[in-house]
Amino acid sequence: MQPQLPIDVDADTGVWTTDALPMLYVPRHFFTNNHTAVEEALGRDVYAEILYKAGYKSAYHWCDKEAKQHGISGMAVFEHYLKRLSQRGWGLFTIVQADPASARARIELRHSSFVLAQPGKEGKLCYMFAGWFAGAMDWVNDTSESGKHAPRSQSKEVQCAAEGHAHCVFEVSPLAQ
Repeated sequence: MQPQLPIDVDADTGVWTTDALPMLYVPRHFFTNNHTAVEEALGRDVYAEILYKAGYKSAYHWCDKEAKQHGISGMAVFEHYLKRLSQRGWGLFTIVQADPASARARIELRHSSFVLAQPGKEGKLCYMFAGWFAGAMDWVNDTSESGKHAPRSQSKEVQCAAEGHAHCVFEVSPLAQ
């Protein structure tokens, strides 16, 4: 994969944009140090819940903006989302299986930025991504005729490379009623 992104810098404001969305560009260690400091202050469970909701909302918004920007729809938007996440250094994301009508998907993540930035740390380190996949799946279903009756989705990290696995895995499934 060639990580070529269209990055535009406004000469007057210094704002960076990619695909017409304002972006921030920070070193991985800076982001990870802030992430782990907040996790330590709030506790992992509380922080994970906050990140899930914020990530869900952000992914849904991103999918909506990108669909309009590029004239794409359905799972093509979800696939584009993972491509852009991969190009931005979060890791390499792949949809292994997906069935939007049943709100199900399996996503693999190789070379997670969280695992790479915390060598020797064990456990599920990549939970921040979980809400992103549920938000993207619900956007797909909310905007396609075939998905109008699909259940809402939820997502969770079911395996992490920091647990000794070759890669991380996330599962999207129907939200429990």
